[in-house]
Amino acid sequence: MSALTFSSRKTMPATVGYAGAIITVLIWANWILATRHTAETQMGTIDLGLIRYGIPALVLSPVWLRTGLLPKGVPLKLLALMVCGSGALFFQLTTFAIHSTPAGSAGILLGGSMPLATALIGVLLFRERPDITRWLGLGGIVAGVAILLARSLSGTEISWVGVTLLPLGAILWASYTHAFRRSGLNAIQASAVIAIWSFLIHVGLALIFGSSLASVPLPEIGLQVVSQGLLSGLAATLAYGLAVQALGGSQAAAFTAITPVLATFGGGLLLGEPLGMTEIAAAVVTGMGVALSTGVLSKK
Repeated sequence: MSALTFSSRKTMPATVGYAGAIITVLIWANWILATRHTAETQMGTIDLGLIRYGIPALVLSPVWLRTGLLPKGVPLKLLALMVCGSGALFFQLTTFAIHSTPAGSAGILLGGSMPLATALIGVLLFRERPDITRWLGLGGIVAGVAILLARSLSGTEISWVGVTLLPLGAILWASYTHAFRRSGLNAIQASAVIAIWSFLIHVGLALIFGSSLASVPLPEIGLQVVSQGLLSGLAATLAYGLAVQALGGSQAAAFTAITPVLATFGGGLLLGEPLGMTEIAAAVVTGMGVALSTGVLSKK
């Protein structure tokens, strides 16, 4: 999953923005499902990371070769937060957690916690003041996650690995969001630098801990190349960028409310995971909370 901002909005048809937003959430839900699927294969998180960041690093090589690995004017602290927040550390934590968490629960715990963590960091560190609709949305997110926690305490198969690591991943992503906004880089530059650094980190991890890519069947590698590299790494970035340009940030972000719902139903229909009223209720409540938390219904 990638966040984009634009310094100016160019006029384009709203239908383009709607199409871009819908494509984005479909790709994000697919990323969760594809990552969850690899739990049944011999591919490890390092293998997935090599694919996830190797392809964008290659495609965007003209960009990072021009900016350099340490772009001028970007403080090292901000760069480190960006690479950790949406790059190697974020990917390793969330992928490891998704491997032991049902897709629907992962979509809620990660997709729902992201706007919550971003808003809380903005309030605590940058004195942002959400209005009542956003607070209601954040409350909805908490309620959706609480439903899952209550379900886990009742003895169902929701791993505490997911319950702890996925919200931590959301905090990392929120840190990346605030760091990116203050870095002075545009979206393509940030994506390129994050991709090359994350790829190099995964190469180092592969050298230390090993990689099983050489023994993975080609069809499985092909599936992850498409899902992790081409779709999540490249297509979602472009699609979400078009959505932000055409609709504005709040309206485009409101579409992320669909992700927990898609992940929940996708996990049940495609991966054979349990799909009961509790999972559906948590997905719907969290999705509505995410939509409200973006401020799409705010008066301002």
